[in-house]
Amino acid sequence: MNKNLYLCLHALQTVPPANLNRDDTGAPKSATYGGALRARVSSQSWKRAMRQYFAVNGRANATRTKKIPTILAEKINTLNPELASEEALEKAKAILAVVGIKKYEKNNIDTKVLLAVSPGQLEKLAKYSLEHEELDKKEIKQILQGDDSLDLALFGRMVADDPELNVEATAQVAHALSTNEITPEFDYYTAIDDLQSEDTSGASMLGDIEYNSSTLYRYANVNVRELIADLGEKDALAGINDFIKSFILSMPTGKQNTFANKTVPGYVMATVHSDTPVNLVSAFETPVRSRQGYMEQSIEKLEQEYDDVQQFIEKPLAQIILRKGTMAEGNKVNNLSELLERVADVLNKAVVDDENING
Repeated sequence: MNKNLYLCLHALQTVPPANLNRDDTGAPKSATYGGALRARVSSQSWKRAMRQYFAVNGRANATRTKKIPTILAEKINTLNPELASEEALEKAKAILAVVGIKKYEKNNIDTKVLLAVSPGQLEKLAKYSLEHEELDKKEIKQILQGDDSLDLALFGRMVADDPELNVEATAQVAHALSTNEITPEFDYYTAIDDLQSEDTSGASMLGDIEYNSSTLYRYANVNVRELIADLGEKDALAGINDFIKSFILSMPTGKQNTFANKTVPGYVMATVHSDTPVNLVSAFETPVRSRQGYMEQSIEKLEQEYDDVQQFIEKPLAQIILRKGTMAEGNKVNNLSELLERVADVLNKAVVDDENING
């Protein structure tokens, strides 16, 4: 029987004045934790940033849209250019209707729900529609249950109309939370009309933007066994490599042009577990307080929490740390490439050892 195998990623990242992820009033999202107000960036926001990182770096993502009938019809037309576009659209809608996607907006083209479909699934659905006059619900569901893209396998898919089409996420991404207490601040701004007449004074536009600055604790994990079961060993391990890079290097783009707040983590810890993943946010239930920056104290508190948690769980298979300004020794590495190599070595060995035991 396969043992559990989880990769956990912990990062500390200092962010200057920013509004990464807004609430319904336009203010940066926040949370009260340990009785103190904290900066917060939602998991959904950061997962979107990770998906965008995949796309920019050559990964074919699933398309999550209400326009599935349109893009499926376009794929059908690509495979059979002689087919009239109207007929292709009817074929696409018929395919979706079989699996319960029947509710449409008033334009009768866009569905009422978002549906995520991978490039492989889209291709196979189009081929199926051209090769079959009679549509079989079971066969269409099988298409939608296979050929997951990396982002679909990691972050999952929910279809309320038919839970059988759900894809169970193999990764979990926590809401990023500041290690320090924050005080909301406001940027009052004005804009002057370049062609304003000389006898006119004052601003042509004014407003304000709420922002904060913080040191964020970020956490995510991947169920390695489940990802392998979904994508296959080779693609899963390559996907984990991309997952780590996207977690470390991506950032939500809220008000990015206004604040130019893109940073990278000052500290990253990767751990591999054979029993259970653990979020170490409890390290910061008491917020860090300092007038000399928050990073060093945050690192100390995080590493102490890691040590304390060992009283409750099995010894991790690996702990690998990448930290600004430190040389590699023991469990530390010099750069991101070395961290990726070390994680890959640990996971490959764990998978091979398991195969030998079960073989």
